Amino acid sequence: MQPLLPEERRKIYEEEKARIEAEQKQRTTEGGSTTGLEPNVAGLLCYLGGWITGIVFLVIEQKNKFVRFHALQSIVTFGALTIVGTFMNWIPVVGSYFGAVVGILVFILWIMLMVKAHQGELYKLPLAGDVAEGILPVTWRGEQHAATEEQQAAQPESTDGITKPPEPREAPTPALSIKMEQFGKRMENYFEGTRAGRIAGYSASIFWNVVLLVFLSFFHQYIAWYHIEPAGGVNRLSLLTGDYFILLPILVTALVISIAANIILLIYDKYWFREIIQIILSVIGVVVVANLVSIFPFDFTVIPNATAVDIVPVAVTIVLIIIAVGLGVGTLVRFIKLIVGVAKQSPS
Repeated sequence: MQPLLPEERRKIYEEEKARIEAEQKQRTTEGGSTTGLEPNVAGLLCYLGGWITGIVFLVIEQKNKFVRFHALQSIVTFGALTIVGTFMNWIPVVGSYFGAVVGILVFILWIMLMVKAHQGELYKLPLAGDVAEGILPVTWRGEQHAATEEQQAAQPESTDGITKPPEPREAPTPALSIKMEQFGKRMENYFEGTRAGRIAGYSASIFWNVVLLVFLSFFHQYIAWYHIEPAGGVNRLSLLTGDYFILLPILVTALVISIAANIILLIYDKYWFREIIQIILSVIGVVVVANLVSIFPFDFTVIPNATAVDIVPVAVTIVLIIIAVGLGVGTLVRFIKLIVGVAKQSPS
């Protein structure tokens, strides 16, 4: 048997390497997906709405590592760029010009990441990709690093002089990790997965909504700063302004709707109806918190500490904004789950 020429060996090696990389890509994107979508489609959608859809798919996708990586990379990349863009808008004169340049670069990056994800490529950005990879489970990072080290290592030669790339390997998932994940899912899904759990959840929601309705309507004066006098008495200083009565009808309406919705769910508890009701209640929650931020019926000047007077309003505003964003993301997650569920049930 005549030895192969260097060009022939190189060609065979490249073909073998391409085959191994194709198998590695298939192993990366294949497997079950919580969303029911193809992994490359879900990966594209992780970038479609920037960090918002990244959060959505990070929450609803619990199995596919490919999708979770792209979701994390989307959150890190576009979350950081959103913060940078916000600060640039505060810079006078030149800020708008820099912002326009950054906007163009972000648009190009956005298109490129969606294309790479749709092609099934685990494309990692220099900094954001490292951060996203660092957040992923240790087994996933170990698997990726092991594959990289194998590709960079010296390749052994076979008897005919052809260099063969090593077969990629997969790191096993620890049994303890699997058990903890299963236990967490059982605890997390108890109130959603059983009729008894859901009834308990509806009942608790009705109870607390009634308590809030009564308290906010008739006992709101107790939302106050309590100051102990030297003589031993307690002086109550209200933390609410007159604007509270502008917000009160909105609060009462939202609580009454929530009570009525949970009573209906106690009677009629079908999946699609339940999900639609929960989406509506989440939207109402976002509206209420947004109105609370807009009206902001609080007066913290009664607090005797001057530093607290400056810090508390900012802290309360930030907390309310985080709650509104959390409710909005939760609403979007439920909506996407509902759409995916409808798509699964629809005939192909």
